[in-house]
This record gives sequence, C-alpha cells and structure tokens, in this order.
Amino acid sequence: MNALQDKHYRPTILIVDDTPDNIMLLSRLLKDKYHTKVATNGSTALQVAAATPDLDLVLLDVMMPGMDGYETCRQLKANPATADIPVIFLTAKNQIEDEAMGLSVGAVDYLGKPISPPILFARVSTHLTLRAARKLLQEHNQNLERMVQQRTAQLLLMQEALILAMASMAETRDGGANHIRRTQHYMRALALKLRSHPRFAASLSDENIELMTKSAPLHDIGKVAIPDHILQKRGKLDPEEFEVMKLHAAYGRDTIMLAEKHLGGSNSFLMFAREIAHSHQEKWDGSGYPESLRGEDIPVSARLMAVADVYDALISRRVYKPPFTHAQSLDIMGQGRGTHFDPDVLDAFFALEEEFARIAQEFADEEEPA
Repeated sequence: MNALQDKHYRPTILIVDDTPDNIMLLSRLLKDKYHTKVATNGSTALQVAAATPDLDLVLLDVMMPGMDGYETCRQLKANPATADIPVIFLTAKNQIEDEAMGLSVGAVDYLGKPISPPILFARVSTHLTLRAARKLLQEHNQNLERMVQQRTAQLLLMQEALILAMASMAETRDGGANHIRRTQHYMRALALKLRSHPRFAASLSDENIELMTKSAPLHDIGKVAIPDHILQKRGKLDPEEFEVMKLHAAYGRDTIMLAEKHLGGSNSFLMFAREIAHSHQEKWDGSGYPESLRGEDIPVSARLMAVADVYDALISRRVYKPPFTHAQSLDIMGQGRGTHFDPDVLDAFFALEEEFARIAQEFADEEEPA
C-alpha cells in the first residue's frame, strides 16, 4: 500500500550532521512520527542511504569534515538507487548564494539553523507527501503501461488471427491449408539471413522483418476474385485463362488499398502487404507480372516472397501437378537464378535449403506431407 493510503506508515528519515547535539535534537523532534537513521559524515550517509531501500527523506548538514553536504547531495543524486530521495539542507550557512548552491545540487529545500520545529515539521511533511504522490503516480503510470501492453498484445493476436483467416479464404481454394504458414516462415528465414548483406541491410531492419513476416500471408489474397474453373483447373491454363489468373496480383493490391482508404492512410504493415501481394510474381529479368518490373525496381519484400512462394508451389500437390521432391525443387529453383530470382536472395535460399525442408515438414499438409 502506498504511503498516501496507509495511515500507519512511518516514513524513514536519515539525519546527517557531524554535531552529536544536533543529531540528538532532530532525533528527539522526529521520533514520534518518523523512523530515523543517523550519519555523522557524508561518506557514511551515502552508505546508509544505499543500504536503506525504504528511505524517504534526508536532512543534511552542509559544513562537515571531509565530504561536505553539497558533494554528498551531488552523489546521492548521481546514484539511480538514491536519486529520487528528497534532500533538505539544515545548515548555519544561510546566505542567498549558499541556498542557491544547495538547490543547484539537487536539494528540494534549504532551512537555516537554529531550527524552527514548526517550520521543520511543515517542510518535512510537505516533501514526504510530494514524494509519496510521485511514487503513487509512478505506480499508476506503470500499471497503465502494463495494461496498454496487454491490450496491445491482445490486439496484435486478433490482427494476426484476422490476417490468417482472410488469407485462408484464398489459399484453401488453391493449395494446402498450411501454404501460408510455410511461406511466412520461409520469408522470415530469408530476411534474417540477408539482413547483414550490404544490399539488404537498409531494408531488413528488425521492425521491417517483423512486419514483412506478418503481412506475408496476404500475398495471394487477390485469388478470392479468380473463378474456380480457372483457379482449380486440372491442367495447363490457356492464354486467356492465364491472363485472368494474372489479375490476382492487381486484385490483391486493390484489396489492401481499399483497407488503407478506410483507415485514412497507409502504415508500414499495409505497405508491405500491398508490395508483396502486387509484386511477388515479378521476375528479376523483367518477364514477370503485373508490371514487368526488373531487378532493383522489384520491392525487397516481393523478391523474398517470390523465392518462398515458388519453392512451396514446387514441393506441394496442386490440382494440376504432383509434388516435386526437395531435391527436384532445388534443381528447378537454381535454373531461375538471375532470371526469375534475385541472385543474392536465391543464394540465401540455397544456404538455408535444409531449414526450408524442415519448415516444409513441420507445416506439411495432412493429406500430402512434403
């Protein structure tokens, strides 16, 4: 319970003075309402303060042998463990410049000797109340921060669940239900592998990798608009059908742009989702779709997804083909270096090929293990 709420709480005050009579006087004045500790020099005061976690206030003399009160106060304020303990100077040095010095080193108040008990009690009570109020406010803010973090975590879980649900609408019509999870993990593995590469370091910050990973399941969201007779055709698409199939990239972009419009603007998550949905079918040599982008013009996120998506399509059963083995898929992927795929991204894929195989096995579709 906070000191403001506990009527029986007795604050602890450290009295620092090199004159025994002064210590005895202050102890006698304060004993009925406060616990007191004493120190006769600055060095001992620092040790007592550091060893007393429930210390509430320091009454500090200025003129002491060795370390004076000003330096003692400076060191109390420099130590994170004691920095928030209020310090009141009690001293015979009562010139304006003396008081200014005391306040400049971190004291909250400056009282002259001889001591006036009513003024001492009033100042001590005021600063203890202020400190207790600050601590109560700090605890309240910490509780609010924890609540915000919990609520944010809940919202993120809801967001991810909605993303997976939306993505599943398209993927369950065109492949195994775990395709979106596999490609999500492939993409994250590629991004982590490439984040220290000079060509990718600026794009693959920890935050961007996290956002790309979360948005990856939406890469084929546009397929919800493709007719079943094309999407599930058992055989090769004719040219007209392929032109319709290619529209899924634009449909995906338009779907995400619609979300951005409703939100009144974009954000990093939606930007990556839009990039991936619209450009993951582009090819390094410019022969892809929908805009025939070439090389560095293709967003990094889309280049990563291109490798992840093609590998998973190769190892998976589709209505138009049986699954290829991992080894066969590696051979086919290698033929696309510098034509279909960014060479450096494909090199990262081959460096991670055992990790890709492990992910494929872990998230294999029940009806057709990869």
